[in-house]
Amino acid sequence: MKIGELAALAGVSTRTVRHYHRIGLLPEPERLTNGYRDYRLRDAIALARVRRLAELGLSLDEIRDVLADDRGRDLEEVLAELDADLARQQQAIAARRARLAALLADPAGLHPDATVSPGVAEVLSGFPAGESALADLDRELLALLDTAVTPEGHERLLGLMRPLTEPAAAARWRAVYERLDELTEADLGDPRVAEVAADVAACIPGEAAAMAAAMGDLASTEAERWLRTLYAEVSPAQAEVFRRAIGMIARGSEEKPVEGR
Repeated sequence: MKIGELAALAGVSTRTVRHYHRIGLLPEPERLTNGYRDYRLRDAIALARVRRLAELGLSLDEIRDVLADDRGRDLEEVLAELDADLARQQQAIAARRARLAALLADPAGLHPDATVSPGVAEVLSGFPAGESALADLDRELLALLDTAVTPEGHERLLGLMRPLTEPAAAARWRAVYERLDELTEADLGDPRVAEVAADVAACIPGEAAAMAAAMGDLASTEAERWLRTLYAEVSPAQAEVFRRAIGMIARGSEEKPVEGR
């Protein structure tokens, strides 16, 4: 039979048949004296087998590996791996649909930041919104980190941020953000710089403080890049606040905030 007849019999296109020949997935049949391929029943059976495996989701390389073993000893292993992969995809799709359902359940609350992961959305709900330029910047940086970090780093990030959104801590941060905003046009020599730096250092608890201290070591290229990015987005006086706060944390917070601030 001709290539068109073979393709029609197996339910594929002639282009697919030629592609399988090019990559060695389907053996070339004998040719007639006029140069045309002469396909037999065994070719149709082989092509149908390839199509069935492809419909199951096997890649062409996996199909080649399976067909290379006449007894099909690898097929069970390949299908088991495929089934596990499909199960993972189902879980991922279910999680995504659950997230979409949660978003669609509150259309009034839909905004670009609403698409972050549920954990980060929970943390952001404790951050002041629209009250402070610095607070809004922190929200944007947290949303960026939500995309940039690894799954392991993501869980650590949430662990660091959640204590900052507790009611008492959130109230302290609102006051700090207000003081930081007041430094937008301030000079580096403004005495409030040291005071606000002490406030910032005092507001950062536990493990978050340890991470901030580590960021003070600019031998870390990644830490240096993040700090440069942050400093470029704030005023010189605000950047100096963060530099000093990191220094205080690195020294064990030797300088304490003024009582009542």
